[in-house]
Amino acid sequence: MAIVKMKRLRLIALESDHSVLLRQLQELGCLHLSEPPSDEADWQELLHRQPSDTAQRQSQLRQLQAALEVLKREAPQKTGLLTPRPTVSKRDFLDDSQLAADLAVAGDINAHAAELNRLGTQETRLLNEQASLVPWQALDVPMDLTRTRSVDIITGTVPGPVDFDRMYGELTGQIEQAELFCLSRSSEQQCLLLICHRDSTGAALELLRGFGFTTGQLKGWHGTVQENAERISAELERVRRSAAVEREFLVNLGGRQDALRLTADRVATELDREINCHRLLTDEQIICLQGWVPAEDTDRLTALLDKFDCAWELADPTEEEIPDVPVKLKGNFFTRSMNCITEQYSLPAYDGIDPNPVMAPFFIFFFGMMMADMAYGILMIVGSMLFLKKKRPADPSFMEMIFWCGISTFIFGALTGGFFGDFIPQLCRIIDPSSTFELPALFTPLNDTMTIMIGSLVLGLIQIFTGMAVSTVKKTKDGHFPDALWDEITWWVILAGLALMILKIGTVGGVPVVLVIGGLMLVYGSTRNARGFGKVTALISAVYNGVTGFFSDTLSYVRLMALMLSGSVIAQVFNTLGSTFGNVILFVIISMIGNALNLALNLLGCYVHDMRLQFLEFFNRFYKDGGKAYQPLSLQSKNVEIIKEDK
Repeated sequence: MAIVKMKRLRLIALESDHSVLLRQLQELGCLHLSEPPSDEADWQELLHRQPSDTAQRQSQLRQLQAALEVLKREAPQKTGLLTPRPTVSKRDFLDDSQLAADLAVAGDINAHAAELNRLGTQETRLLNEQASLVPWQALDVPMDLTRTRSVDIITGTVPGPVDFDRMYGELTGQIEQAELFCLSRSSEQQCLLLICHRDSTGAALELLRGFGFTTGQLKGWHGTVQENAERISAELERVRRSAAVEREFLVNLGGRQDALRLTADRVATELDREINCHRLLTDEQIICLQGWVPAEDTDRLTALLDKFDCAWELADPTEEEIPDVPVKLKGNFFTRSMNCITEQYSLPAYDGIDPNPVMAPFFIFFFGMMMADMAYGILMIVGSMLFLKKKRPADPSFMEMIFWCGISTFIFGALTGGFFGDFIPQLCRIIDPSSTFELPALFTPLNDTMTIMIGSLVLGLIQIFTGMAVSTVKKTKDGHFPDALWDEITWWVILAGLALMILKIGTVGGVPVVLVIGGLMLVYGSTRNARGFGKVTALISAVYNGVTGFFSDTLSYVRLMALMLSGSVIAQVFNTLGSTFGNVILFVIISMIGNALNLALNLLGCYVHDMRLQFLEFFNRFYKDGGKAYQPLSLQSKNVEIIKEDK
């Protein structure tokens, strides 16, 4: 429920131990290694970076990933949406005895895929050549025959709409020693053969150019059209046979995906270790490193370091080091579901506030309010639970968020009487036209729109005030109470004064005392650091930004009402459309199709709008971003799930 406290580790160990030390630190999985300081020249004169095989490991990983993409395309595995990652023990995961063999298989796969791509390119070229010859099939002379001793033989095209008879008439009428043949015709072009005495060729071409005649389409060809067509067909057959052989080889390797994925994770683990190895400093006798470890993991780390001949120091980060301290968020089963939201914005700074505990109730409450349907909530709850149980994702936060939002959606659906919109009342009326059954509801989006809108604004004010309260507490803890007094508390006094003035409470002689006090606080607080005319502009800016900020931020929460109303209306529209047929089966089919679409649109819309409320209206009150992610040296298990013991 907070940002995990970090300890800085500085360590000096023997160079001979660095390989074993790094491997065991990686298995421990709690040390975030830092880059050596770039602005200090002392260590550069004595130490240098530890060499590593990063480039080789990157090349191996790319080779394995490329091979997996090839097999995914050419020999796909039949897996379901809820198929979990394969499990493997840590001992088997760290066993790299098959690494060389799997890399060789990946190399073969990539080589055959490259040959298959080459054959595909060649097939495309041959098909294009074959298609280009189709309009010239009537040409029975060699395509490279362009002249005889006294005659020019010219092929060319004109646009399809050209009147051939008119063009032919003008040509033969003006040039007696010329003949024009139409070999084929389509809406795009006409393929022509011009046979003309060489003395008249220039005049004939000049006349035909007036009709859009162009030459050169058969340049580079040799032999007749039929001979080339037969040659291309034979080459196509050979290319396709070769491609079939290559595909058969790849299909036969279709069962190697799991082994290659496991090897890819092993190589990724090796790559992570090599990257971190390059962060070590050495003089060939000792190694030095600096990193960060969660305070709760220091006992495990020190137990490991005690096994080595090394000197180390653990200390709290200094004020200068705080911007470089990695951030790890610690939450319970409820608040950790918000990690997927916070990480999309930006991690909080190490000296900031973890927003998840205060954001989670609002995000989940708002999401359920916008969805507001019992059936949608049940689907979200069941779907997320099945996914978490069957799939066992490495990062469950998103599905956990869907689970909690599903509960909220069900509750609001019960309050508004929504179950696939008005599905049940409509179904009852189809079965019995005299039915008046309605699900019980505390309020409904269509009938209580104004109430829901006011409720949305009130909820918005509550979240805004919560953000201000968090900011006040944070500033006070950091020793900046005056800033909290003049930036947040002042506006609370002003707003309280406005409320009391409207209720006609706390006035003396017609003067709203609390509001006047708030105004004076605003005048002093906004101008206390300004000089001269700057005091006027600072006051105007504070009043304008404060008033418009509260007004616009609060109005943004009207989207809660808008999304609830739109989702309810869309569901009822599809239900009404299905009920017009008066048939239960057709009603259910049309209603389910419409509600499936409505559910998909609402999941996306509510998610996006809920995030917007948190990021823009809530976070700007207290959030300090810019945190660096905590990325410890650890085993990389993207494709497999590592267990402690064999099953």
